[in-house]
Amino acid sequence: MIVQPKKTRIVLASTSPRRSELLAAAGIEFEVIAGAVNELPFHAEAPADYIMRLARAKAVDVARNFKDGLFIGADTIVVLDGKLLGKPADEKEARAMLRQLSGRWHAVMTGLSLIDGGSHREVADFDKTLVRMAKLADQEIDWYVATGEPFDKAGGYAIQGRASVFVEEIAGNYHNVVGLPVPLLYRLAKQLGFSLL
Repeated sequence: MIVQPKKTRIVLASTSPRRSELLAAAGIEFEVIAGAVNELPFHAEAPADYIMRLARAKAVDVARNFKDGLFIGADTIVVLDGKLLGKPADEKEARAMLRQLSGRWHAVMTGLSLIDGGSHREVADFDKTLVRMAKLADQEIDWYVATGEPFDKAGGYAIQGRASVFVEEIAGNYHNVVGLPVPLLYRLAKQLGFSLL
C-alpha cells in the first residue's frame, strides 16, 4: 500500500524575499511568519553548526505558536578560508568583503530545519555550493556597492542580481546560493511525510 504524502499549511520562518521568490517559483503555497532570533555566532562556532543552530531556532520560534503545519527555518552564510562573511553593516565592510572574494573560490552554505507542528518531529540538513568570483577592480566594487544591493546579503553580493556579472563559476546548487536549496527542502519535507507539490 502506497502512503500518500500529507498536505498541510506551510510556513516559511524567514522574511527573506529571495526565499519567498524561490518557493513561489517552485509552485509551493506558503505563508511567511518570521520569528525573532539572535543571529550572533558563538565563539569558535563552526560554520555548519552556526547555520544549523539558526535555522532550527527560526523554525522553533514560529512553530511553538501553532498546533500543526510544516515550519521551515533557513540560514545562509558565505565562508572564505573558514571565516564567516555575514551581511555587511556599511559600505566600507561591503567593499572589504568583495575585495576578499575577488578572484577566489568561496563556499555558500544554507542550513535548513523543518518541523512538523503536529508531531513535533524535526529534520535538518545543509547544502554547500562553491562559487568563483571574477577578479574585481576597485571601480567595479565601487559601482556594485553604490547599487545598494550588498547590504542585506551574506558575503555582500546577490548572485541573482547585479553581481551575476562577476560570478564566473559555481559547483553545486544555484538556488542554495540565492538562499534556499529547493531540492534539499523537497527531500526533507518528504522525510517528514509532507508533499510540497
